[in-house]
Amino acid sequence: MKNPLLVCILLTLPLLVSAQPKQYKIAAVGFYNLENLFDTINNPLTNDEDFTPAGVYRYNTAVYIEKQANMAKVIVDMGTELTPDGIAILGVAEVENRKVLEDLVQQEAIKHRNYQIVHFDSPDPRGIDVALLYQPKYYTVLSARPLPMNIYKTESGESRGTRDILLVSGLLDGDPVHVLVNHWPSRRGGEAATRPLRNAAALICKNVADSITAADPRAKIIIMGDLNDDPVSPSVRQVLNAKADKNAVPERGFFNPFYEFYKKGIGTLAYQDSWNLFDQIILSQSLVNSAIGGYQFYQARVFNAPYLIQSTGHFKGYPHRTYSGNTYIGGYSDHFPTFVYLIKALD
Repeated sequence: MKNPLLVCILLTLPLLVSAQPKQYKIAAVGFYNLENLFDTINNPLTNDEDFTPAGVYRYNTAVYIEKQANMAKVIVDMGTELTPDGIAILGVAEVENRKVLEDLVQQEAIKHRNYQIVHFDSPDPRGIDVALLYQPKYYTVLSARPLPMNIYKTESGESRGTRDILLVSGLLDGDPVHVLVNHWPSRRGGEAATRPLRNAAALICKNVADSITAADPRAKIIIMGDLNDDPVSPSVRQVLNAKADKNAVPERGFFNPFYEFYKKGIGTLAYQDSWNLFDQIILSQSLVNSAIGGYQFYQARVFNAPYLIQSTGHFKGYPHRTYSGNTYIGGYSDHFPTFVYLIKALD
């Protein structure tokens, strides 16, 4: 192959009418909440004491080593159905610092992919951040910055920050693509009571996207993350105005391919025998508009391989998590990862 950047495949797409099948480049873009990927060292500046050898989870070196290997196994398996290189761009959440990511990308299962890291420390009280991993043969980072979310108020009325939104801009095999990695405020305290916090986070993404598209109406933007909201929640359906039908997406609007999964009862995490789909990848109109060319949306996936599902015990049928209560059970994460395939026709 003259161009080793991306895997070329033959696809016969039902949405394209052609006498002959066309050749396409394909890239997989994903998101994974790694469920408390901490190191074992107590950081006096954050509330990470539970994830230390003396903490309630007895989070020791042996647990850390197995947790890292488990995360790498999932990442190496994601997206390989259509491309052997798997995920080209991966947003992650619930990571304590850059060091845990450096250990992750050097795991035996994935180190051959040469994942690079974009990470900034955020003001989250627990010390957990979002980050981006990417394969440089697919994606070239041009700029990156954290977007503060000072949306909490203390009892004295002062603003208090939580985990930032990460904005990364770069080139996906020559296509300008902007990625916003999110981990929005949780529902702790009640969904309705905390809804304004997630609406505020969504508005930050919307304003940034509007600024990008004001400068370049054809800009390709991906909003991904653990939104702590479903595709039908106000933050997604109203603030982002993410449409379930890609043909209904207005110019500079957004398409949410995970609405159909949610409608069918497919989720990424479970609570009290009810499924939510918090882990979403939302695409700008330019990624579902073939007239713009370049990379376009092809398919979406919830990666719920059998080994990621708890087979016994209290959480049977749920994502196979790291802990059951305070007991280590050697699982992966309490969230399933998600990803999308993007394709680009070869000339």
